[in-house]
Amino acid sequence: MKLYYWTFLLTGLLFFAGCRELDQEPEATATKEAVFSSEGGLALYANSFYNILPSANSIIRGDEMADYAARTQVPEFIRTGAFSARQSSGWDWAPLRNINYFIENCNNPAIAPATRQHYLGLARFFRAWFYFDKVRRFGDVPWINKPLAIDDPALFNARNSRTLVMDSVLADLDYAGENIRTTSDNSRTLITKWVAYAFKSRVCLFEGTFRKYQTDYNLGGTASGWLTQAADAAEKVMKEGGFTLNQAGGPDQSYRQLFISKAPVSSEIILAAAVDPALSVFNDANWWWTSATYGARVSLIRTFVNTYLDLDGTPFTDNPGYQTMPFAQEVKNRDKRLQQTIRMGDYKRINGGREEPAPPVFSYTYTGYQPIKWTLDDIYYDGGSRNDNSISTLRYAEVLLNYAEAKAELGTLTDEDWARTVGALRRRAGITGGLSARPAVVDPYLQANYFPSISNPVLLEVRRERGIELVLEGLRFHDLIRWKRGELLEQEWNGFYVPALDQPLDLNEDGKNDVVFYQGRPATQLPGVTYINVAETVNGNPNPQRLKNGTSGELTWLNTIPRKWEDKFYLFPIPENDRLMNPGLEQNPGW
Repeated sequence: MKLYYWTFLLTGLLFFAGCRELDQEPEATATKEAVFSSEGGLALYANSFYNILPSANSIIRGDEMADYAARTQVPEFIRTGAFSARQSSGWDWAPLRNINYFIENCNNPAIAPATRQHYLGLARFFRAWFYFDKVRRFGDVPWINKPLAIDDPALFNARNSRTLVMDSVLADLDYAGENIRTTSDNSRTLITKWVAYAFKSRVCLFEGTFRKYQTDYNLGGTASGWLTQAADAAEKVMKEGGFTLNQAGGPDQSYRQLFISKAPVSSEIILAAAVDPALSVFNDANWWWTSATYGARVSLIRTFVNTYLDLDGTPFTDNPGYQTMPFAQEVKNRDKRLQQTIRMGDYKRINGGREEPAPPVFSYTYTGYQPIKWTLDDIYYDGGSRNDNSISTLRYAEVLLNYAEAKAELGTLTDEDWARTVGALRRRAGITGGLSARPAVVDPYLQANYFPSISNPVLLEVRRERGIELVLEGLRFHDLIRWKRGELLEQEWNGFYVPALDQPLDLNEDGKNDVVFYQGRPATQLPGVTYINVAETVNGNPNPQRLKNGTSGELTWLNTIPRKWEDKFYLFPIPENDRLMNPGLEQNPGW
C-alpha cells in the first residue's frame, strides 16, 4: 500500500541512506546500517517502491489513445508531422536507482535469509514493472542492475537488446513469485505473490505476441516460450490464488461494481489504487468523465459497440438492418456489460438524493456512447477530485483472458479452458449461448473490421472478449502494439445512427425527447432538448460533427482531421534532450 503517512520520514531516511558520510551526523538520523539491519527498516524502505505503480487518475485516463475511443482532439502522436522526439517523454530513471540501491545493500546476515529474500522479491518485482514500461515504450533500453554514481561512465552506455532486458525482467518476476511471502491482503494494495504471477502473465503475453506479430525483429522462434510462461503464470493464479469473478448483484450489476466500489472487490481485484478519505486521497473520475471542459470527453465508437454480443451469444451484427438501428433499439438485449459501461436504457443519476433518468448528454459525448464505467452515479462527485471509488490495477478477469489468449495462440485451448475463461466472463455478463464450447465459425464483422489476417475463430473471440471486458482500463493501446494492429487507430470516429434531421430522439425511452440534429437551426425549440448542428460548415469552417450521409446516417466526429498510422509508431522516440546528453542511445527507426 502507498503509505502516505510515511512520506516525510522515508524521504529523510532515503536521503541519508543514499548520501556519502557527513562530517557530523545528527543522533536521530537513520543510517544505512539502521535501515538494512532490521525488518522494519526494510519494510519502510520498500514502501517507497510503490510510487512506481500507476495512480488512480492515470489508470482512468489510460485509454485515451485507443481505437475504440473518440475524444475532443486527435492525439498528436497519430497526426502526420505533429509528434517528434521533441515531444516524447518517459525517459526517467530515478526510480530505478532507488530499487537497485536497495538490492545491493539488502544483504545483512543479521536478518533471516527468507526475510531478506522476501524484500528482495518486492524490489525485483518493481524493477520488472519499471523495465516493462520502458521496453513497451522504447524497445531497447540500457539494462542497469546496480546503483550508479553521478560520475559513473555507465550512465552514458548504449542501449541493450530487447532480448537481454526482457530476459532480465522475466528473471526478476520469477524471483519475486518464488520469494514474496505475502499471499493475503484484503486491502488489495500490497504486492503479493499473486500480484507477481498475475503481472507476469501480462508481461509474458505481451512479449510473446509482440515477438509473434512484429516479425521485423526476427524473434518469432521465441514467441511460444513466452506464451507458455504467460499461460503457466495465469494458471498458477487460477489454481492457487483463491480469486473468483465477482457475481454479487447478478448480471445487471456485478461487472460495474468492480469499478465504483469504495473498497476493492477482493474476490476479483488483485491490485488496486485505493482511496483514503482520512488522508484526503481521492481520484477525479467523475470530473474527468462528465465534464464538458476538464476531460478529453472520451466516447466509444459504434464500430466497437457493434462487437458486443446479443444475450443469446450471437453477434449483434447478424441482425438484419443493424446498420440503421437507432440507439434506443440497438442497445437492447445485449451483453449486460454494455449497460454497465455506457449510458443507456434506464440508467439514472442521483441529484440531491433523487434518482433522475440520465440519457447520453451531448455536452459531453460526441458519439452518443457515453461511458459510465468509472463514474459514480451521484452528481456530487462531478466537480473536482472527490471520487472515493477504488481503481483496479490488476484483476482476475484479465488473468483469465491472458490465459485464454496465450493458449489460443499456442493452439492448445480446450473446451474446458474456454468454459472457465471466456465462457465464465460471458456467463457473468448474462450471455446464455456458446459458454461451454469453443466457437467453430468466424464472425465476418469482427474479422473484417478488426483482424483481417486472423482466421482462427477461437482467437478472434478471445480478442473480442478482451476488448469488451477490459475496455477503458488502460490496456488497449498496448494490445494494438503487440498485435501489430496500430492501423485500427485510423478507424472513423462514428456514433449512433440518426434517421433524419430535425427529428427529436428519445434515447432512453422515458417519454422525454433528448436530442435533435439539424442543419438549419429551428426557430422554435423543444424545452429540455439538446440541439446539435451537423451542417458541413459552421461560420465558414468545417464542422467536426456531421452525419455520414449528410442528412442521415451515423454521427461522425473529427473526420476533417486525418489520422495516419506509421510503423515507427510501434515505439516512441527517445526524447531529444536525453539523446543530446547521451548520443550513444541512438534513435528508434523512423524517428
